[in-house]
Amino acid sequence: MQKYYVVKYSGPFGFIKPWTAVRDSETFSQQFLTPSIVEGIEKKLFPELLTENGIKKIQRHRLSYSQISPQQEVIQTRGWNSTRKGKQILFDRPKAILMRGVLLEPILFLAFENIEDANEAMKQHICLCRNEDILMPSSLEVIEVDHFDTNEEKYSGYELIFEKTEKSFLAGYDRQTSKPMYGWLKTVGRPVKNY
Repeated sequence: MQKYYVVKYSGPFGFIKPWTAVRDSETFSQQFLTPSIVEGIEKKLFPELLTENGIKKIQRHRLSYSQISPQQEVIQTRGWNSTRKGKQILFDRPKAILMRGVLLEPILFLAFENIEDANEAMKQHICLCRNEDILMPSSLEVIEVDHFDTNEEKYSGYELIFEKTEKSFLAGYDRQTSKPMYGWLKTVGRPVKNY
């Protein structure tokens, strides 16, 4: 029977940057990881994959949390506005305030096909989307592949399945190719923990 080597990561908080953030005046953090986020985590864990496109080693993932904390963030536009005041030209960049959601007490499971990859992942920390939101590894388990979906108590959470089906929705654009990325949301057990 096929096995998964599952590494559990956890931390006090984690932010997932919504791919539509630059267009939204107010946005809550997504509750799932997009293909580009999972690929970024994989490339952090396995830098030898930096020259390759796509996800190669992480087979599955699952994310849960205790709640979302709305927090204010000040942003500035990329461009400059210019105005003329007499003979002077003044430049300024307008500011705005966004509400962003931060996941509290996130737990992330990463499933690998071989023990060598899981052992390498177990030695390192990861971040979801912000460098200051560190998740540390806490355990490594060997399970049967179907156990990842059937044990709703242990492996509850959200997982975006990276495939295009009738259930899929647009989850962003690939940075390298500009092609749309699709997936459908799988919910297992109770992803929002009530302690």
